[in-house]
Amino acid sequence: MTPRRLARLAALVALWVLPSWAHAQQSLHLPAAEGAGTPRPLVIHAALDLPQARPLLAAFQRRHPEVAVTYHNLTTLALHERFLAAPDAADVVISSAMPWQFALANAGHARPLGGHVTDAWPAWARWRDELVAFTFEPIVMVVHRDLDKLAATPRNHAELLGLLRERREALTGRVATYDPVTSGVGRTYAMEESRLSPRYWDLVAALGAAEAELVATTGEMLDGLEDGRLLIGYNLLGSYARPQVEAHPDLELVVPDDYALVTQRVAFVPRQAPHPETGTRFVAFLLSEAGQRVIAEQTSLGALHPGVTGPGSAAALRERLEDALRPPGLGPGLLAGLDRLKRQALLARWRREFRRAQPSAPSTAE
Repeated sequence: MTPRRLARLAALVALWVLPSWAHAQQSLHLPAAEGAGTPRPLVIHAALDLPQARPLLAAFQRRHPEVAVTYHNLTTLALHERFLAAPDAADVVISSAMPWQFALANAGHARPLGGHVTDAWPAWARWRDELVAFTFEPIVMVVHRDLDKLAATPRNHAELLGLLRERREALTGRVATYDPVTSGVGRTYAMEESRLSPRYWDLVAALGAAEAELVATTGEMLDGLEDGRLLIGYNLLGSYARPQVEAHPDLELVVPDDYALVTQRVAFVPRQAPHPETGTRFVAFLLSEAGQRVIAEQTSLGALHPGVTGPGSAAALRERLEDALRPPGLGPGLLAGLDRLKRQALLARWRREFRRAQPSAPSTAE
């Protein structure tokens, strides 16, 4: 796939994206330590906000004080477009837009990392020694504790469906989820869920019957939950929801125990990276047990390393939820999310199902 083709598709298709509210465009420069020798530059372009990135950058520099780090944080779309415009500008590219990262690697833009970096990494979280997933971020529900006045907190999709049907009037206008028509992340989740669950379309209809608020970001859902206007938020990004929930005792985070989508940050070293050795060294740190412990203990991203257990690790989540967690594998299947006709068909059905149980809904003829 040519860069021109990738750029054209970028304007048309759903991205595997994180909420735009979480990614103000920011830059950070960390100079090499004095007396550490000749500085070795490292340029990182990422869709990862600074509170999550800083602990990793600081820990890496403690191990490699001679490295001078320049970090640019962008939205996933801006990151992708910037790479296509300047594929030789960064040493590491990090994004949760998994289909686009895979498409870039598949088109030959990623440099092999070397077996010493990837051989011990889980096979489902790497592709062809070029692309690696290094976080584990479930998609969750968040509820306001005022819901207890109506019913028990739903612990899975079946219970949420039952609650929406049984208490539709009480919940009308007090539920929110992503709008897949306007949100790339919403489209991605809709596509994945429609594959996973035969009851997904019933849930979409129940959300429509309850006149669920359709939003573009996790932040909008959290705002409505924090002020009590909303009682249920469906399909929030857990790594961004968890700190907010911990800061607000009226909120509760629920990882569904029947199935939970998982998104991941994916990294590669560009084939035209100006400093590929330091880029490879940083990716190796992200996959190391030391780097993964930083992720588990100092961020809300979720660590993947099999040797990292306890809070903040994929191992802890798997122990509790077992097979309910559904991370996407790194492979050609990700490209299905870039197919225009499949996207159009999905959105057409989503609109129909959402309006199905609304008595005053306009005609759904397409």
